[in-house]
Amino acid sequence: MTINNKMIEIKYFIRQSVFKYYCAEITHKGLNKSVVEECSEESVLPIYIKERIKQLNLEWDLLKFNQCETILLDGLKISKNIDWNNFIKRDQFEVENPKHEYYEKINEIKKPESINNKDLPEKPTEYDGKRPKEEDFTPKFNFMDSIFGKQKKILESQQLYNLAIVKYEDAVKQNQIEIEQWESECITINEFNKRTKAINEKALSHYNTQIAEIRKQKEETIKNWQKENDDFYTEQSNYNKKVEHVQRAYEKQDLNSAGEFAKLILDYSEYPDFVPKRFEVDYNSETKILVVDYALPPIDSFPTLKDYKLIKDEWRGYYISDTQLQKNFEQTMYNITLRTLYELFYTDTINALESICFNGWVNAINKATGKRENNCILSVQTKKEEFLEIDLQNVDPKACFKSLKGVSNSKLSIITSIQPIIQINKTDKRFVDSHDVTDSIDDSTNLASMNWEDFEHLIREVFEKEFKTNGGEVKVTQASRDGGVDAIAFDPDPIRGGKIVIQAKRYTNTVGVSAVRDLYGTVMNEGATKGILVTTSDYGSDSYEFAKGKPLTLLNGSNLLYLLERHGHNAKIDIEEARRSMKS
Repeated sequence: MTINNKMIEIKYFIRQSVFKYYCAEITHKGLNKSVVEECSEESVLPIYIKERIKQLNLEWDLLKFNQCETILLDGLKISKNIDWNNFIKRDQFEVENPKHEYYEKINEIKKPESINNKDLPEKPTEYDGKRPKEEDFTPKFNFMDSIFGKQKKILESQQLYNLAIVKYEDAVKQNQIEIEQWESECITINEFNKRTKAINEKALSHYNTQIAEIRKQKEETIKNWQKENDDFYTEQSNYNKKVEHVQRAYEKQDLNSAGEFAKLILDYSEYPDFVPKRFEVDYNSETKILVVDYALPPIDSFPTLKDYKLIKDEWRGYYISDTQLQKNFEQTMYNITLRTLYELFYTDTINALESICFNGWVNAINKATGKRENNCILSVQTKKEEFLEIDLQNVDPKACFKSLKGVSNSKLSIITSIQPIIQINKTDKRFVDSHDVTDSIDDSTNLASMNWEDFEHLIREVFEKEFKTNGGEVKVTQASRDGGVDAIAFDPDPIRGGKIVIQAKRYTNTVGVSAVRDLYGTVMNEGATKGILVTTSDYGSDSYEFAKGKPLTLLNGSNLLYLLERHGHNAKIDIEEARRSMKS
C-alpha cells in the first residue's frame, strides 16, 4: 500500500509461531513512536494499518495543539550561558544511497532464455540402382521348346522386364520424393533457425539495453546522490565553521558578531513544526539595535484538534471552533513575539542588544481579495532593560505587547498589514547603478550575442517590471560576480519570496546542472527565499531534475522572450548567429 506521509514509515515482516502472522511496524517520526500491527490474513492488514496511521496522526495533531499553549513558557527555559556545542549541526544525510535499489532492479530483470535451433535431418541416400536392360531379360530356349513354348517364354520375359522397369522407376521416384521432402524440411528448419536467431538477438539486445539503461541511471543517480551528500556535509561543515567564527568573535565581545549570534539563537529555538522558523535580522553596532523580520505561521496551519476517541473500532477527532482558533492564533502570535525578544535579550551576555524591533510577517490568503499576501501584522520595539523586568510567566501576552507600545490590528486573524516600526535596511554594498536597456532593443536584437553587462541590466529591468506592481525592487550587483549574484530582488509578494537571487547566463550552449547547483548554494549562503536562473539557451534534464522541490526557478530563452513581450518589448534569440559572431 502507498502512504503519502513523510512522517510515517512502514516495515513489513512475517511472524511465524503456531500460526503465520502478517505484521507491519508503523513508525511516526514526529512522535518518535513505533507500533506493530499484525493479523493472520494478509488482505486485512492494510485496514489495520490505515486505522493505526489515523490514530498516530491524531495523536501528533493533539501534541501540536498542546504545544501551542506552552510556546512562551517553553522559551523561558533557555539557559543564559549558551552551550555553543548546541549550535553545531551533526545531522546525518538521510537520503539512502540509491545503489542498492538499482542492484535490486538489475536482479529483477531476468536474462531471456534462448530458443534452441532445430537440427537438420539426415539427407536420404540417393538411389543408386541401375535401369534394367531388356537384353538381360531375353529368354533362353532349348531344343525341347515348341513354338508355343517359346512364345510363352518371350511373353513372360517381357512381363518380367516391364515389372523391373516399373519397380526401378518407382524406386527412383520415391527416392526423388524423399530428397525433395528433405530439401523442403531443411528450408523450413533453416527459416525457423533464422527467425529464432533474430528473436534471440532481439531479446538479448532488449535485455542488454535495459541493463545498460539501469546502469546509466544508477551511475547518474549515484553521482547526483554523492554530490547532494557532499553538498549536505559541506554546507554543514561551513555552517559549523561559521558558528566557531561567531563564537570566537562573540567571546571577544565583538559587537559586530551580535547579528550572527542572534541568528544562531533563533535557529536553535525549538518550536512546533507548524511554525516556519524563517527570519531575517539586521544589526547596527553603533545604535545596538537589532531588527528581526520573523515569519509567523498562517492561521490555516494551526492545529485544531482538541481530543480524539476510539468509537466502534474507528478513531474520531474533535476540533475547536473557528472562534477558538482565532483566539489561539492571536495568542500564539503574541507568544512568539515575546518569546523571541526574551531569548535574544536573555542570552545576550555581552550587552550587544540595547534594543530590538520585532516585525511579525504572515504569508496567507487575504479573505477580502482572495489573493495571497505577505503582510507585517505586528511590530514592537523595546529596550533590553525594560523588557527583562517583565515576569513573562504571569503576563497576558496581548496586554504585555500593548504595554510595550506594540503596533498591531485589533484582530490579528484579519491579517491586515501594518507599517513596521523599523524596517530592515536592504542596501547592499555590492549594488551598482543600473541603466535601462529595453528601450534600445527591437526585433533585430539577438539576446544571445548581447554585451554581457547589458544583458544583466536587461534582466534587472525585466524583473523590476515584473515585481514593481507589488512594490518590489531589483538591483544589479558589481561585475565581480561577488557570491555568484548578478542581481537581487526584494519582493513583498509571498509567492515569489522576499529576497530573491537572480543569475543571468547569456549562453549559446545548454546550461549544465553545476550552474543550478551553484545557484542553490548561493541562495543558501545569501539567506534568500528563492533563486532564479535566466539563460538565452536552455537546460538539460538533470538541471530540471535537481531543481525539483527546491526554491529555484529555471527560465530558458523562450521564457525570457515571453517576459519581454509581456512588458512591451521584442527581441530574438538566434543561437547559431551568436556562435558565428563569436568565432569571427
